[in-house]
Amino acid sequence: MAVEHTEGPLLLLAGAGSGKTRVITCRIAYLLGVRKVPSKNILAVTFTNKAAKEMKARVIELVGKKGVKGMVIATFHSLCVRILKEEIERLGYKANFSIYGTSDQLSIIRDILRELDLDGQKFDPDNILWKISDAKNALIEPKDYRVRFHEDEEYMAAQVYPRYQKALKAYNAIDFDDIIMLAVKLLRDFPEVRTKFQDRYRYLMVDEYQDTNAAQYRLLYLLASVRKNLCVVGDDDQSIYGWRGADLGNILNFEKDYPGTAVIKLEQNYRSTGNILGAANAVIKHNKKRKEKALWTAGGSGSPIEYLRCDDGEDEARMVMERIHGTRYRDNLEYSDFAILYRTNMQSRAFEEQLRYENIPYVLIGGQQFFDRKEVKDAVAYLKVLVNEKDEVNLLRILNYPKRGIGETTADRLIRRSSDSGSGLWEVLNSEDKLQDLPDRARESIAVFVEMMNRYRRRFSQRDALAGTVRDFFEEIGLENAIYKANDDPKKARRQVENLEEVVTAVDSFEEREDHPDLPGFLEKVSLLDDHKDNSRDKEKKLAKNAVTLMSLHSSKGLEFPYVFRICWMRRAVRTLPPPVPKQNRSRQAVFLPT
Repeated sequence: MAVEHTEGPLLLLAGAGSGKTRVITCRIAYLLGVRKVPSKNILAVTFTNKAAKEMKARVIELVGKKGVKGMVIATFHSLCVRILKEEIERLGYKANFSIYGTSDQLSIIRDILRELDLDGQKFDPDNILWKISDAKNALIEPKDYRVRFHEDEEYMAAQVYPRYQKALKAYNAIDFDDIIMLAVKLLRDFPEVRTKFQDRYRYLMVDEYQDTNAAQYRLLYLLASVRKNLCVVGDDDQSIYGWRGADLGNILNFEKDYPGTAVIKLEQNYRSTGNILGAANAVIKHNKKRKEKALWTAGGSGSPIEYLRCDDGEDEARMVMERIHGTRYRDNLEYSDFAILYRTNMQSRAFEEQLRYENIPYVLIGGQQFFDRKEVKDAVAYLKVLVNEKDEVNLLRILNYPKRGIGETTADRLIRRSSDSGSGLWEVLNSEDKLQDLPDRARESIAVFVEMMNRYRRRFSQRDALAGTVRDFFEEIGLENAIYKANDDPKKARRQVENLEEVVTAVDSFEEREDHPDLPGFLEKVSLLDDHKDNSRDKEKKLAKNAVTLMSLHSSKGLEFPYVFRICWMRRAVRTLPPPVPKQNRSRQAVFLPT
């Protein structure tokens, strides 16, 4: 029934492990094969690149590669980048816009805070960026931003937000939150754009609908408002991203928003045992805001859940290690069969120490992203400037790296000249008249730098071998030599050079996968990497090792392990005594879940 219901709104309440991806892919195959819907009129939206890739692969298994040609199976952000690429010029941007990451965003905010001259007042740029991000996810533009909580940083965010947005536009750049907000603005404010994409995407399917925020909700509403052929799949009991803007009301109120909605529940679990499901149902039933459903399984009760009561964090870590040792030898398991999950990353310390003490190999999911490493960001900054010469944040990053005689004093003079003349920084660098009073060495270095950038911009536009051109570019810049000169530790330098080589490998892989690979397309993929501490490829490599996995509950979503330890702090409720709870009344509790 879920597969064959194609016209009108459909809400699939899908419990964990109930085969929701199979339902979506079969529904797509039904639309293509039975209903004869052109593939270009089908849109499926997920939250991660990995999920989108998996869904597309399953659809190809059902209908073949030709069947999915022209179909869009993408994340929210990838979908909106497509919309922006076609229509963003209506908003005053150029189509070759850059997408700024966190470090670039913070750089702009720090500059704005300095310009505001706050007489020694200290404001955390991260907190201000968080408030701006929160506003964008709620579709609040700078002119509509209002102080809700009377805090100094909120007042400062109200001053910074319009200046920050103006700076982004001057650099022909957007940030990650702009991707959806600006796409919504295009669909909302330009009827012809809205009609164009409504006609293109006539059948919409959305996974993990319980995790959508206000901006994502509005985007879907605008796209589906005419035909209302919107199928959403989700589980209100799995809504865990409220802290980053997800609105549980989107799934709870779906039937009110779309009258005539058909509701189908997927309640059979194919993944876990009866004991696991029984415990989960017993906890979940206390949620005040939920739609009634109960998971069940035909797979038997399975092993019981163990409940371990411990004195403190160290005792808990020791007991978990004992269980890993005993279970591993008893059942002839690998270390990779075990996972330790915690609420926040800071709770990993005691377990890391105990794992090292016990000489147990482990991997920690939550390290630095590959594309956030300095040497990688330096390399990618060069590529971004080649694509978008107005990207002044990255232009300033590379202007004197590796050192080429354009020091801070010269850079400051160039910035002032750019500001005084109303010209972009790249325009200043290309103007001999604006460089006349600079030292000879600085002028010569700027000329060499500009000539190199223009030469490689032409090479990339001629569609030479992409990875080969990137490799030549990095060699001419001298990034590898700069890394070795900056490091006293040869091993550390070598690791950084290997990361640089991995960038070229990433370009090479992109070139092999794409039909029409180009540099802007590669940079778009980099910008749209999943918002996790590890990119999916790196995470899969780590999980493949024979090692215990440590990660937060949020990072574990979508993964499976035979044995799971769920650890947490818990205090006994002491309502009558004001002093702190004594140590003997505190307990750490680990729940051992043999799945």
